[in-house]
Amino acid sequence: MPSSYISPSSSPARFRIDTDHKPARLFLCGRLDANNAAALWRPALSAAKKVSGALIVDCAEVEYCDTAGLALLVALLGQPHAKDATRIENLAPAYENLLQQFDPAALSASRPIDERRHNLVETIGHFGSTLAGDAREQIAFVGETSAALGAALRHPRSLRWRDALAIAEEAGLNALPIVALIACLMGIIIAFQSAVAMRQFGAEIFVANLVGLSLLRELGPLMTAILLAGRSASAFAAELGSMKVNDEINALQTMGLDPIRFLVAPRILAALAMTPILTVFADAIGLLGGGMVMLLFNIPLITYFNQLLTTVQPADFFGGLSKSFVFALLIAGIGCLRGLQTGQGSAAVGISTTRAVVSSLVMIVVADGIFAVLFYHVGI
Repeated sequence: MPSSYISPSSSPARFRIDTDHKPARLFLCGRLDANNAAALWRPALSAAKKVSGALIVDCAEVEYCDTAGLALLVALLGQPHAKDATRIENLAPAYENLLQQFDPAALSASRPIDERRHNLVETIGHFGSTLAGDAREQIAFVGETSAALGAALRHPRSLRWRDALAIAEEAGLNALPIVALIACLMGIIIAFQSAVAMRQFGAEIFVANLVGLSLLRELGPLMTAILLAGRSASAFAAELGSMKVNDEINALQTMGLDPIRFLVAPRILAALAMTPILTVFADAIGLLGGGMVMLLFNIPLITYFNQLLTTVQPADFFGGLSKSFVFALLIAGIGCLRGLQTGQGSAAVGISTTRAVVSSLVMIVVADGIFAVLFYHVGI
């Protein structure tokens, strides 16, 4: 079944196959460059698949062969129907040496065992093993980070404070607009929704109690942490993940620099410094938004803030502020950990960023629930 295929090159590539003799022979002719190899790829492989026995690929008439042509030869050698009986003959020595660099059997290997369908027991075991490995990495990361932070506190000059200040500016100062917007909207929404209901009983003034307690104890630190989880945790994971993919972290280790102290510690300190400040800022903006709503219900700002001062206790404010420190540790720590766990390839950076945000949000909610139970038993 002879066939020929014309390409734009001066010496077009073509092939013909002879199945009258055993073993069958597939003759390649002309220039096997990028254009011609692409044109021959499907028809040549299709013809090779129809051969039931051994196959010889005769390259005596091949005038030129680049990497695209070598890829075609490797694909022909890797045909699963007769891969042990397929061989290349009469290929020029220069091209033969290049072809020897490839292992067709490895390139055409079947799917690895991890991609096959697992039964229920194997799935549970694989999940448990992954969970245990992740927990072990987290414990090791917490220990290394604690040691790095302790060393930074004992020897402040060993920390790159300029990097910490730049990270604090990016994670804190640049986050002020979005934190102010969300906090103001939260204060307005809570005040308006509750005032509409309380107006039926003439109790609009008690909206100040609801806004003050909910913002200072719960929503202020929680909403700030959620915003930073989506903004800062993802940024930390993407930055460290890109460095991991580009082997920059390996380069630091080669130069004798500890990536935890060099990269992670400044980010954690910056988050610890800026998250409480952002929380206080969010509380103030949220209370101001609630006061703006009270003006619509003919309640002066002085009356609104006097009611706040008589209702809100220092324990409410400092309780919410204490949450912000824990949230900062979770956001920065998880973001850096996921970044350091990044695999190879550009897609791995996106996966690490997604894992950082999701893990941060889950841990923030879990920590907030623990604080709620703890504050209840303490009597706050």
